[in-house]
Amino acid sequence: MRTRVLALLSTALLSTVLLGSGLAASPVSASTGGTPDGEAHPNVALILYYADDGGRYRCSATLIDEDVLLTAAHCTDGAVGSVLVTFKSVIAEKAPSGFPTAANPSKGYTDAELAAAGFASGTSSTHPAYSDFTDPDNWNDVGIVQLDAPVAGITPATIAGLGRLDQIASSQLRKTLFTAVGYGTEVRQSDTGPQNPTPMTYPLIRRNVQMPGQKLTPQILQANGNENDPFGTGGTCFGDSGGPVFLDGTIVAVTSYGYTSNCRYLGGYQRVDIAVSQDWIKTFLD
Repeated sequence: MRTRVLALLSTALLSTVLLGSGLAASPVSASTGGTPDGEAHPNVALILYYADDGGRYRCSATLIDEDVLLTAAHCTDGAVGSVLVTFKSVIAEKAPSGFPTAANPSKGYTDAELAAAGFASGTSSTHPAYSDFTDPDNWNDVGIVQLDAPVAGITPATIAGLGRLDQIASSQLRKTLFTAVGYGTEVRQSDTGPQNPTPMTYPLIRRNVQMPGQKLTPQILQANGNENDPFGTGGTCFGDSGGPVFLDGTIVAVTSYGYTSNCRYLGGYQRVDIAVSQDWIKTFLD
């Protein structure tokens, strides 16, 4: 759940730590390339929560039932208090973000605080077999946010059937485009200083990217997140964690990890078309 380097894979997690009432992230992080989503995926939400280490973090999530959000386990593990939820496509073009600060960060948000600020709220749950990135064969980076009230006017997304990704021949994976959606901001040249591609906090908006597949394991889909790839438009990075990966309009995975600090390489996506994910998710659905 924390923003940290994974020793196992030499990767960085894709959640973003938020400091204070703004979005000064440590490190700041972003989607690489991609397209402003507008209302293309209105069922994709930003979630914001406090953790037991005192930090405040943001991730992405998807409405899969009128009162259930699908996200990543590292976006729910260790969360305290209520989870802030918003489906706004554009959060803020520039600082401040408009997010409230909890009166007691050690206990997280209260439902009353979030309601007073005009945000939906929910309670997070973590897959009981989540390995905290220690076991590639049992990754299980799947989380749920149970909303306190059903969402009206937004059609939930559908999770793909069991084994959907296994239907793709290995020779066709590189030619298969996956759509990732989330609330990371773009990596671009800084407005001042060195003109190297730099992860930028603002604008904070929902984006989508097209990514060609690269590798498939029983738990993980890997995809190429370089915006210069001739087959894709970019990749995911911090803040996109837990966001959906779509194939043919259904969710096949959620964003889990990346390999580089500038997110211009491979990304890892937890499969949700497998029984160990779906059996647990179904326990939250009516």
